[in-house]
Amino acid sequence: MSTSPFSPPPRGAVDPNEVGRFDRLARDWWDPHGPMRALHRINPLRLVFIREALCRHFGRDPRAPFPLDGLSLLDVGCGAGLISEPMARLGAAVTGLDPAARNIEVARRHAQAAELSIDYRTDTVETVAAGGQRFEVVLAMEVVEHVPDMPAFVAACGAALAPGGLLLLATINRTLRSFALAIVGAEYVLRWLPRGTHDWDRFVTPDELRGATGAAGLSRFQTRGMMYDPLKREWGLSRDTSVNYLACAEKPGSPP
Repeated sequence: MSTSPFSPPPRGAVDPNEVGRFDRLARDWWDPHGPMRALHRINPLRLVFIREALCRHFGRDPRAPFPLDGLSLLDVGCGAGLISEPMARLGAAVTGLDPAARNIEVARRHAQAAELSIDYRTDTVETVAAGGQRFEVVLAMEVVEHVPDMPAFVAACGAALAPGGLLLLATINRTLRSFALAIVGAEYVLRWLPRGTHDWDRFVTPDELRGATGAAGLSRFQTRGMMYDPLKREWGLSRDTSVNYLACAEKPGSPP
């Protein structure tokens, strides 16, 4: 989810309809009971997965006050900063990208109020990668199901990775169960998300994502499922990737 005021993004890099939809939601992004409440609910689980994966990959102590201290991190499709801010608090040097200008405006104001230093840009990962900037960590949380060309997007994320770096993603599998739960259930029955947030045809299977990361030159692809327990009303990690899942892949080379 990334338009640049400096140069136009590559053709097919972003979907203007998707950008407009999230741009209209910008002012309510930080409201835990607003249209982004589903992201607020899964965010603690996403953060656990990211922190553990990065600490394991880079040999950091997850119990340290700032376990990501000094790591350069690119948050692609950052929205208003739900992931960027916690990563900054853990010590990472964070750059956040989003194509929706209002998202970036809200993100900057929120980070300033929290006294966090985050480099927010209205830009695309394609432009950043083409400019030669490289990061030890690239995040794309709930983004690949919104882009018109998923393999090209993943390739750009891989190009933005430094050797030895780690790409982490979160998305939704394309199954009948995901249609029932992520679209019918989440958008129409429970109304966790605004109607029209997702297009089932753009959901990405783990095999498709594995193929895209491999084509981008990344290896050691792994997945973990995210499952909602209606009795406990909370999200947990699972082996079941039939609906929501997380993934990571490495760029060959030695981590710094």
